[in-house]
Amino acid sequence: MRFAFALVVAAASGFIALSYEILWYRVIAFASGGLAAAFGLLLASYLFGIAMGARVAGAFCKDEKTGSHLFRIAIFAFVANIAAWLVVPAFTAAAKTETGWPLALVAVVVAAALLGAILPLVSHFGIEPDDRAGANLSYVYLANIVGSALGSIVTGFVFLDLWTQQKTGAVVAVLGMVLVLVLVVASDMHRAARVVAGAATIGSAVFLFQRTPELYDRIWERLLYKTRFADWIHFAEVIETRSGVITLTDDAIVYGGGVYDGKINTSLRYDNNGIQRAYGIAAMHPAPKNVLMVGLSSGSWAKVVSEMPGLEKLTVVEINPGYLTLIGHHPEVRALLHDPKVDLVIDDGRRWLQRHDDRFDVIVMNTTFHWRAHSTNLLSNDFMEIVRAHLAPRGFLIFNATYSADVQKTAFTAFSYGMRVYNCVAVSDSPLEFDKERFRTALEKWKLDGEPVLDTSTQAGRDVMDSMMDYADSIDRPPDEEGLERRESLLVRIPEAVVITDDNMVPEWKKIFRSPDE
Repeated sequence: MRFAFALVVAAASGFIALSYEILWYRVIAFASGGLAAAFGLLLASYLFGIAMGARVAGAFCKDEKTGSHLFRIAIFAFVANIAAWLVVPAFTAAAKTETGWPLALVAVVVAAALLGAILPLVSHFGIEPDDRAGANLSYVYLANIVGSALGSIVTGFVFLDLWTQQKTGAVVAVLGMVLVLVLVVASDMHRAARVVAGAATIGSAVFLFQRTPELYDRIWERLLYKTRFADWIHFAEVIETRSGVITLTDDAIVYGGGVYDGKINTSLRYDNNGIQRAYGIAAMHPAPKNVLMVGLSSGSWAKVVSEMPGLEKLTVVEINPGYLTLIGHHPEVRALLHDPKVDLVIDDGRRWLQRHDDRFDVIVMNTTFHWRAHSTNLLSNDFMEIVRAHLAPRGFLIFNATYSADVQKTAFTAFSYGMRVYNCVAVSDSPLEFDKERFRTALEKWKLDGEPVLDTSTQAGRDVMDSMMDYADSIDRPPDEEGLERRESLLVRIPEAVVITDDNMVPEWKKIFRSPDE
């Protein structure tokens, strides 16, 4: 094997291997609901497989017959590509077992072992044993690293933004077979043998491309519902971008990255998503005019806040542009896309705050589950300090603590005033109260798309108003999970809770293994 050709093969094998790993991580992240340990488990399995493959490859480096080198590598690449292509279906099959998705890590080990054998073989057969061997080995590894980096970037940021997981998997599988074909054509086997091997490789590429839709059929349904999956289950919508996978059920439940992410509903009368928390913002500030919302999701909270009486501007920072596509499909929230008061920004919330100096009367975050990967970025004491710099006088932060005692203690330690609002916490440097009459006045004025939120001329409207006033009174009653609770009362109940910092990452690593249903 010529050295220049060895560099090309090393780079191409790195590209394909890391492209597969990106696809595998997308699946394991979805199946685990964004478990912080998911990437570590995948990486450990991948590296273990590579180590095994490198060890096994040594046994194939003893035969010095020149005619078999490239064909030998081609066989490894062919089998490795098939094994890597089967990993995603292995995850969907494992998800339906009692063991669950971790069982599929065995498939990752096998595929990584086969992929990992290619580089040692290329190095052995492509580098002459002379005084340049050390330098040439470094160049081969550099080529592999460059190919791996390009695989991560191109597949993760380009392919998955253009295509679905299914189509990207098919394309990567075909690219793997192209590498096999190149190796077969470049080998010095007899012409007839090369033709047969080449035809078989092309046929395999066609087979993989055609069978991918079948093996990838409803992968997100299978990974989400797991043992509860049935043949009749189909998502109403699936939106895939490089930022993640958004799915919607027939009853308007949104799942982002494999976990519950809200429902499309703005109605207090048919409140099935805790939307009263968004309406309650008006009870805690006398006249909020400028509001920041980090996270868009279904758009329900944003729609409610955008029509809050007296509001002048709502800035929404959302990291996944797929949510804009989602809300564009649903009349209840679609107007957000064209509302002159609403500024929709695609960016990371923390990064956006660090790059801007704006101050807001209210900062709202309907945060995802505290135990998910990267949640510390929006829950730590360090982030609370960033938020403080963006609060106007008498401004407050309200965000979903998802019932985490550590998150609650962190917020109430960072700020001197606050309360629990259902599963959210509202905190401020100024005295904060849930004003019942202010709440009533706001609800009477509130309109969505020109229609009153509550028609108190009807019995149904009066009943909802009464329930909202009772909700406001819950702060004076013994703590109720779905009601209001003063800061001082809550702190007494969580003495063992820990303040979250960027360094300790408590919510993500307090419990390594857990199910999204826990």
